[in-house]
Amino acid sequence: MIKEGTLERYLDTLLQGDRKQSRGVIEETLQTGLPANSVYIDVIWPTMVEIENLVRADRITSSQEHLATRINRTIVDQLQNKLPRKTIRNKKIVICCARDELQELGAQIMTDLFESDGWEVKFLGGGLTNEDILAFIHDYAPDILLIYGTKPKQAPDIRRLIDTIRDINAWPNMRIMVSGGLFNRAEGLWEEIGADLFASNALEALQIASKDSKTESEQNIVYKTQKRHSRTVNKIKI
Repeated sequence: MIKEGTLERYLDTLLQGDRKQSRGVIEETLQTGLPANSVYIDVIWPTMVEIENLVRADRITSSQEHLATRINRTIVDQLQNKLPRKTIRNKKIVICCARDELQELGAQIMTDLFESDGWEVKFLGGGLTNEDILAFIHDYAPDILLIYGTKPKQAPDIRRLIDTIRDINAWPNMRIMVSGGLFNRAEGLWEEIGADLFASNALEALQIASKDSKTESEQNIVYKTQKRHSRTVNKIKI
């Protein structure tokens, strides 16, 4: 359990661009006995989400967003070696994302946490074409392809990627999971574009992916599907 006020202090130091104080908040939190993976999930992730909300609401400047995200990402890099290592699962996941800093940070956090959880992980990051992604998964044959942080203008392209994967059918057992960005804001979009799974955050992604079968994974998100309404990609708005 994190101390009261930790998130507020951490966010404030990030928005001020104060690297030393930001590191101090994280070090203080670790000294309370909270493991590094919990710091990822309970401090860094919600702070990243709040920064994204502030950007969307035009409540912080671009400079503040860049300072905060760069510091947050540096701290994630430093924490990565402190993560616990679970028994190897013999499961493989590929993670790709939108190009911007916030989305790459979210995808990097997921990458670190999946690796900590025993998965073999390949983090492609952002900026690759559908052809690049298809070529990589053809050679790597992952159990899951996780697409993180799509923007509205990218939704049709993600739909085309998923349609191509289905048409080729070279990876019939590979599940496609989406998370973050537009998927978290547009209710039902993940179903509309043909994904198998949706996770609203890193912890949920781990929980869903840890299930051994597609059916079990989908059972974990039944409550979501019952609440979501189908929407066409062309009607999605920011």
